[in-house]
Formats: sequence, C-alpha cells, structure tokens
Amino acid sequence: MKAERRAEAQWEGNLVNGHGKFHLGSGAAGELPVTWASRTESSDGKTSPEELIAAAHASCYAMAFSHTLTQEGHPPASLTVNAVCTLEDVEGKLKITTMTLNVEGKVPGLDEASFVLIAQKAEQGCPVSNLLRHGLQIHLNAHLEH
Repeated sequence: MKAERRAEAQWEGNLVNGHGKFHLGSGAAGELPVTWASRTESSDGKTSPEELIAAAHASCYAMAFSHTLTQEGHPPASLTVNAVCTLEDVEGKLKITTMTLNVEGKVPGLDEASFVLIAQKAEQGCPVSNLLRHGLQIHLNAHLEH
C-alpha cells in the first residue's frame, strides 16, 4: 500500500507583516489562513504549521491506538487525543521542541495499567510519531514565477 496526500501553501509579503493560506489537496477543509502572529502569538482564527502537525499527530495516533487496542482484544468505545506541538526559540533558531499527546478513552473491560501499556505500544507504531521521532527526507522543487 502507498498513499500520497498533498497540500499547498501560498504566502504574500514579508514574514512579519505578510500572510498566507493553506489548501488541502482533499478539499476536506476550506482555505486555512496563516500569519507569523498566528504561529508565535495569538491564533486569532488563523492556523499554523504547528497546529496542522498537532492535528496530523492526534488523528494518526488515535487511529494507531484504536487499531492496537483492537488487536489486543479490547476494541475501544471511544478515544480522545489532544496533541500539543511546541515551537520555541532555541539558541536563536526556531525549533519544534516537543509534542505532547494526551489521550483519554473508554475501553470496556480494560484496566488503567493495561490501557497505559497499550497506549505506549501504539505510540511506537504510529506513523506520524515515527516520522517526528526519526526525521524525514525532504525533497524540494522550486520554480520562480515571472
């Protein structure tokens, strides 16, 4: 199995005063506005790359955990995953320093200790966790418009 998903970003102006927008290739969400301030200050109804990374991680992990629980014989009634992606200045460079996953779930017949163990196992198998943990290969295609 191989799946490719696409997104496009457009940016106008300089970093501090400019603005941009994202489009998801699937069309699942409308135009998503982004500004420097929405990354580093108040979101003010706009998004950021970090928020999109957090959304990707939360949804991927929810699926991985659901699958792992089911494989272990404990299909969940429900799972709620909250992801917090932290962007900060480290020695003069902006870096995503941490991703925290908070998960709550209703799983009939499962005790707290088993829930925690299976949660950890699922995190090890989550594709987005593995991408963030080990890095990724970046391909760049550039074209200057006239």
